Amino acid sequence: MTIPALPLPKAADGTPVEMPLLGFGTWQIRGDEAYQSVRDALEAGYRHLDTATMYGNEAEVGRALRESGVPRDEIFVTTKLPPERAGKERQTIEASLRALGVDAVDLWLIHWPPHRGRSVKVWEQFVAVRDAGLARAIGVSNYGADEIDELSSATGVTPAVNQIRFGPSLYDAAVVRAHKERGVVLEGYSPFKTTNLNDPVLTKIASAHGVDTARVVLRWHVQHEIVVIPKSSTPERIARNADIAGFTLTEEEMAAVDSLGR
Repeated sequence: MTIPALPLPKAADGTPVEMPLLGFGTWQIRGDEAYQSVRDALEAGYRHLDTATMYGNEAEVGRALRESGVPRDEIFVTTKLPPERAGKERQTIEASLRALGVDAVDLWLIHWPPHRGRSVKVWEQFVAVRDAGLARAIGVSNYGADEIDELSSATGVTPAVNQIRFGPSLYDAAVVRAHKERGVVLEGYSPFKTTNLNDPVLTKIASAHGVDTARVVLRWHVQHEIVVIPKSSTPERIARNADIAGFTLTEEEMAAVDSLGR
């Protein structure tokens, strides 16, 4: 699998950070199922894993990473701080690192905006964690453009990534443009839950390329340079979702999928 990556701001030690456009999501997968699914994903060629404190599976993700035999520096690892942990940022990231069995994550996100206007204070602690080398890049999840601007203006540090619910039916050119204008990488989760995979637009394109509609959706994200993190616990589906490098959507096909959001 050869899927491009997007450059993020350099890590505190000056090394480059690149985020693969296709990742493997682990929401609602726990225990042995989480471990095996991550092993299957790494075997299929994924090199980007997405987890979170609230998912309760960091230990299984970390064990799968270690036992996979894939070098740590080849795998991009994301985890997230739940908003109720505002004020306990350092303890939370240290607990995540212990569970994952790594010295640093590649990306740490604020999972949702904290209540009572605490975003800026949390973000200041995120910057400190990045500067301490515990997270190579930092970002947010489920934030609006105005909330991102609040963090940038208050601290001078713009989130590298914003992970939001996204898919063809939620496509909004203004949202995509707002992120690009700010230099923020847009990352979409729940690509299939937000999409009617039986839509005639998708089935026609899938038939033309000899693939299933799920892969059309994933390829559409990648060609828009929107990071996407499909989730599955079925080995065959995990491998199939990873197989999107062998075809390219035309400009007309991209526009047709875009139109599902209107």
